[in-house]
Amino acid sequence: MAKPRTPRTQREKYGEELRLRRTAADLTQEELGNQVVCSPTLISHFEAGRRLPGPDDAQRIDQALGTDGFFVRWLEDLESKYTDHFATVAELEQQATLIQQFALSLVPGIFQTDGYARALFRAYRPNHTAEELDEAVVIRTRRSRILDGSLQPVIWTLLDESVLRRRVGGPQAMAEQLHKITDLAEAGRLRLHVLPFGVGAHSLQQSLLTLMSFEDSAPVAYVEGFLTGNLMDDPALVTASQTAYALALSDALSQQESLALVRAAAEEHAHGQQ
Repeated sequence: MAKPRTPRTQREKYGEELRLRRTAADLTQEELGNQVVCSPTLISHFEAGRRLPGPDDAQRIDQALGTDGFFVRWLEDLESKYTDHFATVAELEQQATLIQQFALSLVPGIFQTDGYARALFRAYRPNHTAEELDEAVVIRTRRSRILDGSLQPVIWTLLDESVLRRRVGGPQAMAEQLHKITDLAEAGRLRLHVLPFGVGAHSLQQSLLTLMSFEDSAPVAYVEGFLTGNLMDDPALVTASQTAYALALSDALSQQESLALVRAAAEEHAHGQQ
């Protein structure tokens, strides 16, 4: 039985087309790099979909390969508003049939309200303008479109209790945020579970985790830290991540107990009791 392929992003398709066009032009990566004025290593990153060329590089690629602006035009469609380490994840999120996420300290991005997201961005951007904050919030909350319409992807959300307790954006903003999560769960749009403090140590205590499954591709796992993220497609690492998620989920409250806890936390925030 053939091993399922890893899902291909638009970046990877761009890179594959670049490799095919370069090969058809009978150029090595080093020869193309000389014409683009970059290293052959960077060309290999372009072809693997790990990096995207800048507009000037894409223009020189078109000139070198005689592709009449093809790579410049395609690049315009690929330019992401997300940070480099998250851009591919955001694209895969749109293709997934199942998303299982664990949040250690923050509400997952696809559920964040304007008030919650704005408070987060303000906290780690000491110098900012109102326009920059507005743009960041729009980009973050735009991801919630994945919840509109169709019931795919299926979403499982596992929250550490610390997510409920840290008051982000003030009591009313936090209450609004938690009510949004319970509303989605009660409407059947996500499966919600909470890992209460009483559990103590658990298998995902060191990191947030997102697992994504696809209709005709191999699953992936994503972990994230400060200013960095790691998307994993190695089967052993993905399996280990899935096992850790299953272990943590087995320690969590039931959906009904979780809903009751989140609703209670929302009311406590709304009445300034935390």
